[in-house]
Order: sequence, then structure tokens, then C-alpha cells
Amino acid sequence: MKNRNILVTGGAGYIGSHACKALAAAGYTPVSFDSLVYGHRWAVRWGPLVEADLADRSAIERALREYSIDAVIHFAAFAYVGESMSDPGKYFRNNVACTLNLLDAMHQANVRRIVFSSTCATYGIPDVVPITEDHPQRAVNPYGESKLFVEKMLHWYGSAHGLQWTALRYFNAAGADADGEIGEDHSPETHLIPLAIETALGVRPELQVMGTDYATPDGTAIRDYIHVADLADAHVRALRRLQIGGPSGAINLGTGTGHSVRDVIAMVEKVTGRRVKTRNAPRRAGDPPSLVAAPGRALEQLDWRPQASGLENIVRTAYRWHCRHAAGTSPSRERREDTASPVTPGVLVSGG
Repeated sequence: MKNRNILVTGGAGYIGSHACKALAAAGYTPVSFDSLVYGHRWAVRWGPLVEADLADRSAIERALREYSIDAVIHFAAFAYVGESMSDPGKYFRNNVACTLNLLDAMHQANVRRIVFSSTCATYGIPDVVPITEDHPQRAVNPYGESKLFVEKMLHWYGSAHGLQWTALRYFNAAGADADGEIGEDHSPETHLIPLAIETALGVRPELQVMGTDYATPDGTAIRDYIHVADLADAHVRALRRLQIGGPSGAINLGTGTGHSVRDVIAMVEKVTGRRVKTRNAPRRAGDPPSLVAAPGRALEQLDWRPQASGLENIVRTAYRWHCRHAAGTSPSRERREDTASPVTPGVLVSGG
């Protein structure tokens, strides 16, 4: 195949930048399309950056045309569950309406393949765990609902326009690049593992554990943590599968093993050798008690097996990244020295 240019929306973000690195290693040229509202210019290292917003359909059309794009990997979205509960309109405008712009621009440009960054949040509170792809999708927060809406759009664009698509339903992305080139740098940060590490390092005074009365062995929420490098590898495999004519559909990305909030905190203490000070708090609205993947379809259809997703390896790679950040040796540190905001005491954490 001559054309190896792939448009990566949200390519300057956490998962998107790791996917760009994996795409480049596989011989593709990732073209990052990112507004830099949450993404980072320093994270775009393996291909060009188009600094634009998906709300601007003309910018999408120009990028598809000027770079002769063969396929799209679509990460760009707002992804804060708590915020989605208080401001659902923001999530439907950005995650749904902007994706509609993208799909229409792709149709106009005759780009017929897309890998979509979906989420286990589309399932809501599961009837059974582990969760298969056939489980009913009953989102319990606007973030999950917005992703579910996009999955439905992909189905109907496929039916009407011949769009080939794969929706990858992530469980909990975590960890950092093994080479230390890129890592997790959100502002605000709401994910359990980086927050626990920052607490261990003294960047944050404590970690509030939201929900200690779930029907789980230790009372805290259980999640399936998947290393970001494994997620990136799955996107390359999903892209290749579409390029050889594989069928459209949804695939879970997880390990099949769940870890509670307290399990994660204990692992952070083991890896760092430092105590993580915690304080119990009520549950966060919109959080299911347990989300664990049944990962069989990913193995069957993508020949994908998580290679880096042991909890200790996830925490170790994240810890190395955060130590570089704290020491001022990462690009993230350089950026934040100019845009730093006060640390919020007692960050709220549930399942991650």
C-alpha cells in the first residue's frame, strides 16, 4: 500500500501520542490533528502537527486532502466523567457533534476507514463481570453516553456510506512509554495511578478515595488497568485489519484482571518505597463498582495480547515518567513551569 499517512485526532494527547509512536514504528506517518486544549506540542514527535479543532470542518477537510490521508484514528474527546455529569452539553457538543464533522469530512474526502477510541463506560453498571462486547450498553454518565452515540453513528455511516470502522472499548489506560519519551500529563489530573504517585512524591498532600462501601472485597472500586503501550499496539493492529478488509465492529481492550483502588495504592507504595496518605470520601457520581474486560475478541480478531500490562510494570513506568517530570527533565515539566496552577488538596479518586 503506497499511502501510509494516518490522521490521528488527539495525537498530542496521552494515548494518542503513544499511538503515534507505535504507528511510526510500524511504517506509517501519523499526522496529529489536535487543538492543544488538553494535548501537548512536545508530545508530537513522530509526524506533523495540524493545530486545529474538530469543530472546524474546513480544517479537517484541508488536512485530509493536503496529507492524502488513508485512514483516521480518532482519539480527540473530553474524558472527565465527573465534569460530564455537571456539564453534559459540553460533552455532547465536543464528543458527538465534532465527530459528526469528522465523519462528514471523511465522507466528502472518500476516506473510508476509522479506528475509534471508545470506552468501557458505554456499558454502565454491568450485569456480569468480566464484560463481553455483547453486554448491553447502558451508560450511566454523559461521557459514556457520548461515546456510545458515536459508536451508533459509525454503524449507520457504515451502512449508508460504506465506512469501515473499529470501536476499541478501553478499560483503564495507565502507565508510560518504556523509553521515557512521553507519559501521562493531564491538567487537571483525575486518574488514580498518577495521583497516587504524585501523593507518594509529596506533590499532593493526600489522596481521597471516593467510595469505600462498594460490594467488592475491600469496598473500593475495581478496574482493569491496561498499559498505554498495549493500547497503542492494538490501534495499529485494528488499522491493519481494516486495511485488509476486516469487518467492522467493537472490541474490548483490557486484561481480564481487575485491581481495586487499595490494590493500586499498595502497589504504588511498593514501587516508590513511600507511603501514600489517603482519606476516605463518598462515592463519585457515575462510577460503577467494577469494570473488568473479557478480552477474548481482541485475541481472536487482532491477535492482540497485552505484553506490558502487569500492575507492577504499569506503576513502574508511570513512576519513572513522574520522577523525570519532578526532576525537571521532561518536556512536561518545561511546559508546566509557564502554566502551573495551584495543586488542589485532596484530589478525588474512584476507579481511576
